[in-house]
Amino acid sequence: MLDCEAEMLTAEEKEKLAHPVTGGVILFSRNYYDKRQLKALVEDIRRFAHKPLLIAVDHEGGRVQRFRDGFTAIPAMGKIVKQSATTAQSEMYAKACGLALAYELKTLDIDFSFAPVLDINGVSQVIGDRAFSESAVQVAKLASALISGLKLVNMPAIGKHFPGHGSVAPDSHIALPVDERDFSDIKHTDMVAFEKMIGQSLLDGVMPAHVIYKQVCSQPAGFSEHWLQQILRKNLSFKGAVFSDDLSMHGASVAGDYIDRATLALNAGCDMVLACNNVKGAESILDGLESRVAMHSEEDKQKQARVMALYGRNMPLGLQQQYKDAVALIQRLNVSA
Repeated sequence: MLDCEAEMLTAEEKEKLAHPVTGGVILFSRNYYDKRQLKALVEDIRRFAHKPLLIAVDHEGGRVQRFRDGFTAIPAMGKIVKQSATTAQSEMYAKACGLALAYELKTLDIDFSFAPVLDINGVSQVIGDRAFSESAVQVAKLASALISGLKLVNMPAIGKHFPGHGSVAPDSHIALPVDERDFSDIKHTDMVAFEKMIGQSLLDGVMPAHVIYKQVCSQPAGFSEHWLQQILRKNLSFKGAVFSDDLSMHGASVAGDYIDRATLALNAGCDMVLACNNVKGAESILDGLESRVAMHSEEDKQKQARVMALYGRNMPLGLQQQYKDAVALIQRLNVSA
């Protein structure tokens, strides 16, 4: 999954979209001017890809909402509980957020947002109020409500950052976080929300953290067969797609150069890798993995099938009033915040 430099595709990007290794595009704020421009960009991405291709965005709300002008201002998830008088009200707000963000993205033919965040709001510098709560049980309840909003619009839910980024302070964008706790501590705190969501078959995808859980495995979770194949696939019985976090983040540098990072992540159990904000790095992955794609191994066919199960899910008709009601609820929440 690649990114784009600006509001229109360059000639080089058009060529990369048709590359056999390219399976998706993730959009950023730099790709957005207004809805008309974004609609044209999405149409161009699909046209020049010459194949089915995923289009995604980080559109969680709060400080991580890539499109703003002309879109509903989705609050940071951590504000929902603080501004709600009851559990029922907080769940109603969360569902409204899921419905509104999904409706607005689906209207522009964007397949999904990388959401919800299932981390707890612990000591992490990068998570904070991106998390619903300090309590994993409460995170699970509100994430379930938000996902019910996504599902009304037929949008996939992608939980991140497995098995939990909230209990380690450094930001994996600029550092390599190391969590010193044993597996039991992680399982009974940070992993609770993931386990509940997977157990209820609510997640279509998972994004692992660029965090080393030192007492469990020496590799960051996104490069770890133990975390992805033993714990996520076997122990938790997760059947959906696994996306690496961005391979340009500092937390991924322990895996080597870009092709090493991509290869290690795919071999560990990721189905699709993200390579953003580093053009040369992404190009090296395209070149380095081309022979792998040409081999059409059974494992890689399964990876492709899991990823493409998220593609092209049509939005049901007749949701306009529910969407308007959801936006009104969110505006009320934002005013009280």
